[in-house]
Amino acid sequence: MLPALGLLLMLGQTGVGPASRLAYENTVCHATGSAQVCRMTPIPVANMSNWKFSRTQGTKADESFVAIMKTADTRQSDPDFAGLIIRCAPKGKVEVLVALIRPFPPRSHPQVTLASAGFSQSFEATMAAAGAAVLLPEEAGVLASGKWQSTPSLTVTVKETTSEIKGIVALNGLREAYGTLLASCS
Repeated sequence: MLPALGLLLMLGQTGVGPASRLAYENTVCHATGSAQVCRMTPIPVANMSNWKFSRTQGTKADESFVAIMKTADTRQSDPDFAGLIIRCAPKGKVEVLVALIRPFPPRSHPQVTLASAGFSQSFEATMAAAGAAVLLPEEAGVLASGKWQSTPSLTVTVKETTSEIKGIVALNGLREAYGTLLASCS
């Protein structure tokens, strides 16, 4: 349950709130003896509509990971569905992950269906973050860079053997958040 708790802490609040509360956190970490100390600084950004920006330090000194995250609409989603993560990947690519509360087995390959008005696409995905995140194939990153930016919300269904988790994520503000993400990718 610890990986799911960590994802929830990274995702923050439920995403329901006034636009005046919009901010992202820039996380800076450094080694102090045998421990790693991290400091999070809130930085206001223009109209990201509750997308949360995160930069975390990797295991190497010059390595960092950048992502934007949006929590699920908790009124319309299963309790085991946390939200959507879009992050920078190597070689200038963008990855899309579905964050879950209840992890699936780490070696599973769930079927993920993404749907919105007049659009539905299914993918075979892989697991990340000890089963608490579902990594979608490269095609989902292409959707995030284009079609999703003019889509009001996305319905996500994750099926793995006999288990199914559904959730809805509002995509308002994605265009601005995606621009912030791309500007921060190294």
